[in-house]
Amino acid sequence: MCYISVNIVSRAQWGALTPRNIDKLNSPARRVIIHHTATRSSKTQAESISDVRSIQRHHMENRHFDDIGYNFLLALDGTVYEGRGWGVVGAHTKGHNSDSVGIAFMGNFTSESPSSEALTSVKRLLEAGVSQGFLLSEFLLFGHRDLGSTECPGVNLYSALPQLSSTK
Repeated sequence: MCYISVNIVSRAQWGALTPRNIDKLNSPARRVIIHHTATRSSKTQAESISDVRSIQRHHMENRHFDDIGYNFLLALDGTVYEGRGWGVVGAHTKGHNSDSVGIAFMGNFTSESPSSEALTSVKRLLEAGVSQGFLLSEFLLFGHRDLGSTECPGVNLYSALPQLSSTK
């Protein structure tokens, strides 16, 4: 089996808080759910790290999640940040977390478009997830709006989702 690698900024590298609880997925994820953070698009890695920390604090302190809700986050420059990571149940889409991976693009994609770097990085991340057995090869791809009453992941990112489906 060929393993595809993708450079991921680990939880330790971005200074993640310790999660209160970790629930593992019982099998490889069969769905990928794409989100946007509806925040600024960070211009530097330092800004991105600050934003990921802020999102984690918000999720844990205000939403009372056990950890950051997303499995992974993508910066404008294509850098991938580990949220909960592979094989862990997220808290990103109510009622749909037990068999999915939640990936959030950092920014507001109602008013801007995702960068080609971020789209390329998420494709590689999905390929790596399949090759490493964390994601079924015939996974289903959704925008958050497909599974809930929300505008997430924003019209511009939502319209780019077919590009991500081509990874299968």
